[in-house]
Amino acid sequence: MQTHLRTHTCGQLRISDVGKSTTLCGWVQKTRDMGGLTFIDLRDRYGVTQLIVDKKSYARECVLQVSGTVIERESKNKNLPTGDIEIKATHIKVLNEAITPPFTIEDETDGGDELRMKYRYLDLRRNAVRKNLELRHRMAIETRNYLDKQQFLEVETPVLIKSTPEGARDFVVPSRIHAGDFYALPQSPQTFKQLLMVSGFDRYYQIVKCFRDEDLRADRQPEFTQIDCEMSFVEQEDVLQTFEGLARHLFKTVKGLDIPVLPRMSYADAMKYYGNDKPDTRFEMRFVELTHLVKGKNFKVFDEASLVVGICAKGVAEYTRKQLDELTEFVKRPQIGATGLVYARYNADGTIKSSVDKFYNEDELKKWALAFDAQPGDLFLIVSGEEHKARKALSELRLEMGTRLGLRNKNTFSCLWVVDFPLLEWNENDNNLLESLRGRWVAKHHPFTSPKPEDIALLSSNPGAVRANAYDMVINGVEVGGGSIRIYNKDLQAKMFETLGFSKEEAQTQFGFLMNAFEYGAPPHGGIAFGFDRLCSLFGGADSIRDFIAFPKNNAGKDVMIESPGAISEEQLNELHIQIKKEHHEKK
Repeated sequence: MQTHLRTHTCGQLRISDVGKSTTLCGWVQKTRDMGGLTFIDLRDRYGVTQLIVDKKSYARECVLQVSGTVIERESKNKNLPTGDIEIKATHIKVLNEAITPPFTIEDETDGGDELRMKYRYLDLRRNAVRKNLELRHRMAIETRNYLDKQQFLEVETPVLIKSTPEGARDFVVPSRIHAGDFYALPQSPQTFKQLLMVSGFDRYYQIVKCFRDEDLRADRQPEFTQIDCEMSFVEQEDVLQTFEGLARHLFKTVKGLDIPVLPRMSYADAMKYYGNDKPDTRFEMRFVELTHLVKGKNFKVFDEASLVVGICAKGVAEYTRKQLDELTEFVKRPQIGATGLVYARYNADGTIKSSVDKFYNEDELKKWALAFDAQPGDLFLIVSGEEHKARKALSELRLEMGTRLGLRNKNTFSCLWVVDFPLLEWNENDNNLLESLRGRWVAKHHPFTSPKPEDIALLSSNPGAVRANAYDMVINGVEVGGGSIRIYNKDLQAKMFETLGFSKEEAQTQFGFLMNAFEYGAPPHGGIAFGFDRLCSLFGGADSIRDFIAFPKNNAGKDVMIESPGAISEEQLNELHIQIKKEHHEKK
């Protein structure tokens, strides 16, 4: 890595380089005063090298250029690749001084999240953060390598587009030149990649920034990155095979792992056996429905429930009352929504004791055990209520038990495809969608998703029963990618817009350019988009995608380093033809 200022990096020199003259540049990580000599750990992106210098003090994080000779260390450090050598410095030049950083720049830092985000440029000097971005770089390189070999072309699509409020809220950008008009930042390049298929670019991809103005959490950011792909002259199986190949390629080249063929699970089975459409299949603990076994025994909670469903936790019948009370409080949390929890211990001696022994005798509890395919030593955990709420609560409880029992190892990967999604879902009160979309059918994926050919007739009579040619890739309970075969027929697309509640005028205004394009010979096509940030966090064993983004926003959608979002001047507002309530602007 030779330049005019350095001959080597701080992670490059080895025992074979002893006797060489070298010049290094880097930051002072720490100094140790050893009497007549000072030892300095000099750090750059590539590693750390120890220096021996005449007794002199240098501030932490100041930037040095050091020339000297490579010598063998007397006391070697086996934890460092450069630990067999050190540099006997003959000349030191301070390239820049530094004040004391607000937190220690070490793997185990004393800086909290907010402080490190405020000084993100310092946080990025830490090994752990740098390695995350190196992993992200590697993932991008290998993605491009694979797709290039599959004849995909990388094509950039516009960032300033038109607002099409069919899904989450857009970020909008006011136009200075066109008074009262607004651009929108793309939630995805969906319509553009379909237009590329109409144009004859039969294999497109892009590693692309997308934007959604939605509620935030650990795995969401206002701006995020997708691996966006589209193919022409394909059916669903072609897309699944191609992008299962991408997943296998990434696991092999980045993690050194050979993953098995991805199993397929229908959406209906995912909901029935796991309670959600992105099941974590690193462990079993599948749902067992008990409704038919438990009704009519005068236990009001079960008798009045539309669904009684449970899981069998293997080998934990000895759970204490305190542990079971903790689980009961867990499912009663507002965000989970169960009213309570029924449990039964299948004891080692073959007896079964439950929290509802008053209503169910031993023989009846044995039928529960048969339904669970249980063994002595197992614990049954059961919830009941309205079907959707009961499944949601049990899904959360299943994941909690998986965590408590150590069944969700981040170094174990279980991948699958979930297929046969509903085309539509009834939107009652989704806060991430516009108010106008509530109380109506909305697209489960997006309005360009093709229904199963055999279900098209149901669009008019029973929209909720229509299945989509849609698919999600799920890894360890995380949806990392989703896509579909698209509608490419103008009449069917118009029917879809009608089902979603668009008038002909609204559909033409919002998507006329796409429907018009279909009249010029659109090929059958389909595609997929992977959440690149999520994929990186999974490969890196992290819970939050923020760890793999160089300059992320916090949970409030703010960049505390550059203080964004922020107010703009009155002059700028006037140029953009925007008026803001005076008290709001003054508050800013």
